[in-house]
Amino acid sequence: MEFNLLKDKFTEEQAKFINPLVLALIGDGVYEVFIRTYLVEQNRESNVQKIHLKAVSYVKAEAQSTYMKQIVDELTEEELGVFKRARNTKSNAPKNADVANYRWATGFEALIGYLYILNRMDRLNYILNKIVEVGDNNEGKS
Repeated sequence: MEFNLLKDKFTEEQAKFINPLVLALIGDGVYEVFIRTYLVEQNRESNVQKIHLKAVSYVKAEAQSTYMKQIVDELTEEELGVFKRARNTKSNAPKNADVANYRWATGFEALIGYLYILNRMDRLNYILNKIVEVGDNNEGKS
């Protein structure tokens, strides 16, 4: 059985017109699943609470903002455009979040969502693996 939910569902032209906050919504889910899967694979003997706490350290807005700042220079012009469009979209940051970090995180999530809906799995995997690398390096410094 093959899972082709996204195969040929969105053209590049269609994806460019999706609301950036909708792309961020998709990206948030994709990123969360990736991080949880990565952490379970790395911590097979850990309990759920420990894995959850590690996941939160990767998915909170401050962390996403930090990761995005680390990889922004590696983005293509197209990817940078998606990121900036989402980062600059008016949205309400949660009360406990820094607005600048929240906007960078929104841009990051929109980029992930964009790559996902276009089925650009090689590029998506490259970026997500860079994030894990940066996150693991940052964790070692604390």
